[in-house]
Amino acid sequence: MSWFNKEKAGIEKSVAKKSRVPEGMWTKCPGCSETLLATEIDANLNVCPKCGHHYRIAARRRLEALLDGATWQEFDAGITSVDFLEFKDAKSYQERINAAVAKGGSKDAVICVQGAIEGVNVQVSIFDFSFMGGSMGSVVGEKITRSIERALHLRQPAIIISASGGARMQESILSLMQMAKTSAALAKLKEAGLPFISILTDPTTGGVTASFAMLGDLNIAEPKALIGFAGPRVIEQTIRQKLPEGFQRAEYLLDHGMVDIIIPRTEMRAKLASILKMLHSPAI
Repeated sequence: MSWFNKEKAGIEKSVAKKSRVPEGMWTKCPGCSETLLATEIDANLNVCPKCGHHYRIAARRRLEALLDGATWQEFDAGITSVDFLEFKDAKSYQERINAAVAKGGSKDAVICVQGAIEGVNVQVSIFDFSFMGGSMGSVVGEKITRSIERALHLRQPAIIISASGGARMQESILSLMQMAKTSAALAKLKEAGLPFISILTDPTTGGVTASFAMLGDLNIAEPKALIGFAGPRVIEQTIRQKLPEGFQRAEYLLDHGMVDIIIPRTEMRAKLASILKMLHSPAI
């Protein structure tokens, strides 16, 4: 049966050419299942142009889209966390800090800047979720408090854009103390008649939600953002009941009076500028 293994004369094997598509060039939207160019999503501020699904976006990229001329003055950029408890789980806390800093972004989980939105000067604190899940430790609380105090001193509105997994367990009680510290600073801002706008993005949870994130004169959420204290799984196990559809999503919170308005990311700058002009006049 040697003839069976021989190729017939004049017949060549066809070799299918492999398609060489660069990795990451296309992405499948989890909202509508459309396959889209990654560059198309990026140009639309990480929002699906088909269904409006909001992907997460880097903190500095958001600042570029929000502030006039994509320029700002950053404060307290050099402050870093300290492993004062010598905390260790799978890794030491110091190792986790070093790894987060080595990514080349921020030195902690919040960036505080002064900029302007359509001519209105503002103090903005924005969480960097890539730094240890945007967790709140003593550095985060200190930087946000200083930002609020600058707003008070310069008589400017304060804006906090949250994206956080909550208080940072490696700092124990000191991370929880930041809830009271930042809330007290906001109380002074309120007494002075200066606006505080809280923008809640996906996800905003834990001690951040339980403190300053829900204390805005206006609480704004992005579409379908996860906003809550404990996670849905923990709540279900505690109350032994199935949670309602969409529980802890922005739309559910809007229906139940926990947030004031939902604004898509692509409309945020224009609507925020309008809100600021209504709430604040530099002459006050």
